[in-house]
Amino acid sequence: MKALVFKGVGKIELAELPKPVLQDSTDAIVRIIAASICGTDLHMVRGSMSGMKPGSILGHEAVGIVEQVGASVQNFKEGDRVVVCSTIACGNCVYCQAEEYSSCDRANPNGPEAGTAFFGGPVSSGPFDGLQAEFARIPYADAVLVAIPEQVNNDDALLVSDVFPTGYMAAKIADVQEGDIVAVFGCGPVGQMAIASAKLLGASKVIAVDCLQDRLETAKGQGAMILNYNENDPVEALHDLSDGYGPDACIDAVGLDAEKATEGPASEKRPFIKEFSDYLEQKMLAPTKFNLGDQWRQGNAPSQVLQWCVESVRKSGVISIVGVYAENSVRFPIGLAMQKALTVRAANCSHRKYVPTLLKLIADGQFRPSAILTKQCDLIQAVNCYEHFDRRESGWLKVRLSPAA
Repeated sequence: MKALVFKGVGKIELAELPKPVLQDSTDAIVRIIAASICGTDLHMVRGSMSGMKPGSILGHEAVGIVEQVGASVQNFKEGDRVVVCSTIACGNCVYCQAEEYSSCDRANPNGPEAGTAFFGGPVSSGPFDGLQAEFARIPYADAVLVAIPEQVNNDDALLVSDVFPTGYMAAKIADVQEGDIVAVFGCGPVGQMAIASAKLLGASKVIAVDCLQDRLETAKGQGAMILNYNENDPVEALHDLSDGYGPDACIDAVGLDAEKATEGPASEKRPFIKEFSDYLEQKMLAPTKFNLGDQWRQGNAPSQVLQWCVESVRKSGVISIVGVYAENSVRFPIGLAMQKALTVRAANCSHRKYVPTLLKLIADGQFRPSAILTKQCDLIQAVNCYEHFDRRESGWLKVRLSPAA
């Protein structure tokens, strides 16, 4: 089968690999109908999240058709159309029973304290081969797969594999209530889903913060007010847009992907992933100063969004962090957060908790997440797609990959 494989920092290639086989009675083999590229995939390829095993298949978002099930699988059979949840959970431990699937005690082979198990990640997450392939082995299939209702098309279901649940969770842990003002930092795919979810939960005003115009326009199309931080100080602007108090909640949908944006063609804004390890050291972690038109204040660059969140949100407000950060990668303004009596919540998404609800919402016609799918490519074009997506070129908000199995 064809699969996109990690070969080393900045090195990925399309490879021909053996089709996966059942390894446990709880496994299923799924033929992938569609996969997608996520910003988290870039962290592994760039080396900003370390520990990727060369030869690992990338990707953690997919829909497919069940082709084979292990003897212990109860809920699925050959031919079922399914969403693959990005996080892997056993479904039976104390955390899974509490629907805290990302904290599963059993799924990660490295042990109960090793963190969330997920597809296409580093050794610390399993490792488990990912979903940017023609076929995939799905461990704990009864807990990781969710049947897709007939009324939900494959594109909408694909967004329910990761980004829609993550954006929805971001709004839920931000405790968004009817009439709230919510600021969402980052208008990538997760940020777009957080914007939509905040509105679905009753926010009266959602303010989208970014510097890329096509992403801001997409947010505006969802009914958000838009704020370009290269044109306005976001802290001052957010207070002005909320009667001087600040938003009720701020959502960080950026994580360590925060970095310096410059003018000029997209190809000049940033290097492709093969150069990223040097770039990370030279640009992302270097102390800089804030000036209007530059998104950094004094401090290390990836913590900038967190600084803005703490400064912007109203006293006794909530900060929701769903952007991915490497362990010990940033400084957090805990003193100011304490002075403002803030609630801060952060989590890997427990996808299985939210996927059924979101599939029903789509089936009922309340929202179409596939609106953010801007490119559809064959798997054989995946390396080229990664390059465009990594550079955040206009029109490359979310990429659907179609295996040719």
